[in-house]
Amino acid sequence: MVFSSIPFIFFFLPIFLILYYLVPFKVKNIILLIFSLIFYAWGEPIYILLMVFSSIVDYTNGLLLKKTDNKRKRKLILIESIIVNLGLLGFFKYSDFLIENINSLFNLDIGLLNLPLPIGISFFTFQTMSYTIDVYRKEVKPEKNFLNFMCYVSMFPQLIAGPIVRYETVHKELHDREISINNFANGFVRFLEGLFKKVIIANTLGALFLEISTSWFDYSGLTLFLGLLAYSFQIFFDFSGYSDMAIGIGKMLGFNYLENFNYPYISKSITEFWRRWHISLSTFFRDYVYIPLGGSRCSTLKNIRNIFVVWFLTGFWHGASWNYLLWGVYFGVILLLEKFVLKNFLENLPNFLKHTYSIILILIGWLIFAFEDMSFLTHYTKKMIGLDGTFFGNDFIFFLKNYLIIFIIAGIFSTPLFKLVKEKIEKSKNKGIYYTIMFISYLVLFIITISFLVSDTYNPFLYFRF
Repeated sequence: MVFSSIPFIFFFLPIFLILYYLVPFKVKNIILLIFSLIFYAWGEPIYILLMVFSSIVDYTNGLLLKKTDNKRKRKLILIESIIVNLGLLGFFKYSDFLIENINSLFNLDIGLLNLPLPIGISFFTFQTMSYTIDVYRKEVKPEKNFLNFMCYVSMFPQLIAGPIVRYETVHKELHDREISINNFANGFVRFLEGLFKKVIIANTLGALFLEISTSWFDYSGLTLFLGLLAYSFQIFFDFSGYSDMAIGIGKMLGFNYLENFNYPYISKSITEFWRRWHISLSTFFRDYVYIPLGGSRCSTLKNIRNIFVVWFLTGFWHGASWNYLLWGVYFGVILLLEKFVLKNFLENLPNFLKHTYSIILILIGWLIFAFEDMSFLTHYTKKMIGLDGTFFGNDFIFFLKNYLIIFIIAGIFSTPLFKLVKEKIEKSKNKGIYYTIMFISYLVLFIITISFLVSDTYNPFLYFRF
């Protein structure tokens, strides 16, 4: 495990920031690199070697690509990078999945490797691979300084759960970035917002989902639906909260990471949802898989193939389990239907119906995503829709009463409402009142969040396992 939240917030981060701000600019990347390696090594020191190896491979590939314009040699370098990075990812993430299925198909008894999954491997291998691809395409110049490149790969704010930061986003800032009080203040506020999402909303609703899904056989169908709704909010606020914290710390350090979420639950189609959810992953597959395969500038059959390939890979990227593959194919089919069949129909629907349609399909998607055991998924679904037991019971009323406020908070923060109110107050003529309100609000928010964090034993990050 990486740092738990309390030591990170009150020890690691303050010590790092003090040193980072005290040293001259030419030393800042070294301080960032050292603390990033400490951060990663806290729970998995041996896997630092894996990250360093991946970084050396693609740093070297970048320099080799700079030295030659021979198309054949450049292509070989690119292929080698892809094989190494996907090989590392495949070996650690999918070996046991492959062995299990070979055993099942051929009635064998090959022993599982039981390798612990290196935290963040899905993110840092994609980052180093994207660097080599961009250098190959001559979209960025190769980094000459290995320490700077290693700093890019290992930056602790977004190392273990994204967003996927491409080199083109930060390459200028690795050498020259604005480090100011204003950036620090804005970054700290963004960090607090992410911490609030994670600790108060995601953890609370995550604990509810854990309780309901663990004892699902004791509860009514509506309670199981409430559990699914809790999971849908949990996964959003868990991951978007982490992204907010990463973007916030990045800004405090002078880096401007791209946004990773844009209120996906207000979407009016699944196509729109995937433009708003996990944006860094969607753009990665778009730029490095979908477009190179031909994108939409090809025959209809090839376009269908391209979409299926992307969504098969999207599902598989999330985990070595059949439910993730099913989840990817499920969204791939819906996107195909929206593109080729439902487009005109959806455009003519009232916004309320568009939104209802999207939410229903999103919830079904999260139901598939939540349970790796396909048999468990079937039983949970049957009971949730009333085919196996009671649909309504007092247990639903009990949970709804106890969690109604947090569901309302989650619903509000799933929309731009808070952002719009904040912007309206900011535009007020009296800036003193605005800053006073903001200071008091965020101070209270911080105190409440820390009190939740101290008293709560349930504090997982869902995306650490991906």
